[in-house]
Amino acid sequence: MSHQNTFYTIIVAGGSGSRMSSDIPKQFLKANGLPILMHTINTFHLNKYQPQIILVLANADEKLWHDLIEEYSFKVPHQIVFGGEQRFYSVKNGLEKIKEENAIIAIHDAVRPLVSQNTISNCFETAVTKGNAIAAIPSKDSIRKLTNGKTEALDRKEIYLVQTPQTFQHPQLKKAYQQNYQDLFTDDASVVENAGFDINLEKGDEFNFKITFKEDLIIAETLLNL
Repeated sequence: MSHQNTFYTIIVAGGSGSRMSSDIPKQFLKANGLPILMHTINTFHLNKYQPQIILVLANADEKLWHDLIEEYSFKVPHQIVFGGEQRFYSVKNGLEKIKEENAIIAIHDAVRPLVSQNTISNCFETAVTKGNAIAAIPSKDSIRKLTNGKTEALDRKEIYLVQTPQTFQHPQLKKAYQQNYQDLFTDDASVVENAGFDINLEKGDEFNFKITFKEDLIIAETLLNL
């Protein structure tokens, strides 16, 4: 592991709680007595690479977040940046805070609080040696693709479900985020791939799911209790 690298995590919390049908965005909902976002920040703060944390918030949520910090006496140092209309712009805004060419940057969804230390460290390490590392797990289910009303089976051995962190050497991200936004940019890997870089998969965690629906919150509470 080279000592000249600096480590960062950009935690993207710009989303709204539309699918959760809750009034407050899901990253601020409580799981086990603590807002989900605080669980997520704590996890990266405890990582052995001690990344500096940049939190991307929606402008409208700034006061709510500061109130939660007070309420829970939350002490983990982090920098706040405001998000954009799409995730692409949120990440881009976070990226502007990082100047070091030698930085290794993990980008993570605020609503994936159950990522393991192992996955975080492995993504950092693989990105150092290979340029990038994307946490992903093989599909357990059979997969079908629907096109124009017609379905076809895909080989599930070839299908991976992508998670975060998605971790990159700074120069790759910098180049990738100079592109104009496109609808096909669903995650950071798609942005970086479109800029001409090969993408490396890193073993993710079965429990590292995205809290999207009410049911997910119940599962997350159970797992955080373990």
